[in-house]
Parts: sequence; structure tokens; C-alpha cells
Amino acid sequence: MRIGTTIFLTDETITPTRLARELEQRGFHSLYLPEHTHIPASRESPYPPGGDLPREYTRTLDPFTALACAAAVTERLHLGTGIALLAQHDPIVLAKQVATLDHLCGGRFTLGAGYGWNREEAAGHGVVWARRRDAVRDKVAVMRALWAPEPTAYKGEFASVEPSLAHPKPATAPRTLIGGGAGPLLFSHIAEWADGWLPIGGGGLTEQMPKLRRVWEDAGRDPAALHVVPFAVLPNPGKLDHYRGLGVEEVVLQLPPGGIDEVLRTLDEYARHL
Repeated sequence: MRIGTTIFLTDETITPTRLARELEQRGFHSLYLPEHTHIPASRESPYPPGGDLPREYTRTLDPFTALACAAAVTERLHLGTGIALLAQHDPIVLAKQVATLDHLCGGRFTLGAGYGWNREEAAGHGVVWARRRDAVRDKVAVMRALWAPEPTAYKGEFASVEPSLAHPKPATAPRTLIGGGAGPLLFSHIAEWADGWLPIGGGGLTEQMPKLRRVWEDAGRDPAALHVVPFAVLPNPGKLDHYRGLGVEEVVLQLPPGGIDEVLRTLDEYARHL
């Protein structure tokens, strides 16, 4: 089972270049970075786990810029967003960013996509909250049209593109995983247009993975093509053995949003699971 990591990189933490080098040297598989463009100070949306919003949410680095830095100093480390808030992006610009990053890193990129939880943040981008899932689906379709080998059109309610010349192309078709809580709606979206699921926290997989597989196969998708990647996991040997028993091939461990010493200590602790 491949083991990756995720972290809230900020202007106060270890840098992406130092972290990426340390991860690759220790044999970790991947680095996923989250996204928040801004956090409106009104703070009307409650923090989903409860309590005060952690400081790092207000200071996150742009994930695509940080991942480009990580790509530049590594050769094997896989890179991804965990998660990118696609409803908040112009899909034509994002298609170019993702294609460029994947081209330059040799096909090591995974697009972790999400719908978000902060209404005020989304509103700043003009997102209609109740329709954000539909907007994300249209925007992913536009991106894939631009990544297609030949000029390809897509017309949707929330995003469209005419047949266009768009280069570079990604080195590979980037794997797209949706993050979010288990449920029929999420599973239907995964089966419709994604490549798999990023279950945040990784709990409840014994019950939920068979449900997702049924929805996936009912949609006519190849059972072998489904990716389930437990995300932001705090590890212990029993938990990781459980994931292996479920057939999980990749798990992403949560690193603290700290400085060099704290993060490297945690990496050394996690390395015993490799």
C-alpha cells in the first residue's frame, strides 16, 4: 500500500521544496495540498469539525504554485490537490494550470476536487451555493475537453468551451478524485464523472466501500478502475492493516501544519509504516 501525506502549507510552515525533498528521500508516495483562496472575516459558516477555525486555514499557500515548487525538486513524488475548490475557478485557466503542471512533472499529478463548506468564501467567487456540484461537473468537463487530443467542445449550464487549440496537454489524463462525506449523492457523482473517492478521515470504509462499488458498477464503470484513497488519516498499524484488508492501494496521512523540526519528526514517525 502506497503512503502519501497532506499538510496545510502556509507562510509559517516548512516550505514545499524542503518538504518535497524530505518526502522523496524517505520513500513516501505523494504530497497533497488543500486550497482556500480567502476566509471572509464574518465567519458565518461553522467549521465542520466544530470549534474555532484553525489558524492555518487563513494562511494556506496556493496549492498549484506550491506543487510546482515541489515538482521542480523531485523526480518520483506524486503530487495532488486535496482538495481544490473547483467551483471557485475559471475552468479554462485551471485546465492550463493543471496541464502545465502535469506536463512538467511527467504525469505525477492527481486532481483532488471538492465542493467546499465555506459559503462566504464561495460567494466571493460568485458561486451559487445550491448549484455548486453542478458547476463543478461542468467545469471538469470543460477541462477534459481542453485536454483532449483534438479540439473538442463542451456546452454546459455553468461552463462551456468551443473547440480550441490548447497546449500543453497533460502528460497523462490526470486522475480526478472527489473529496467529501459518504452518501448517495456523492457516490452518484463519483460514478458519473470521477475516478474515485477521497474519504476525509478514512472512517466507515467497511460499510461505505461496498455501497460505492455497487453505484460504480451500476453506472457501467470498470470495477478495477475505482480508486478509494483514505485522506487526512492519523495512522496506527491496526488502521493501516484494515485499509490493506479492504483492498486500499493508497492512503494519505495528515501532517501537522508546523515548522521544519515538527514536520520532520512526524515524517520519521510515519516512515515506520512504509
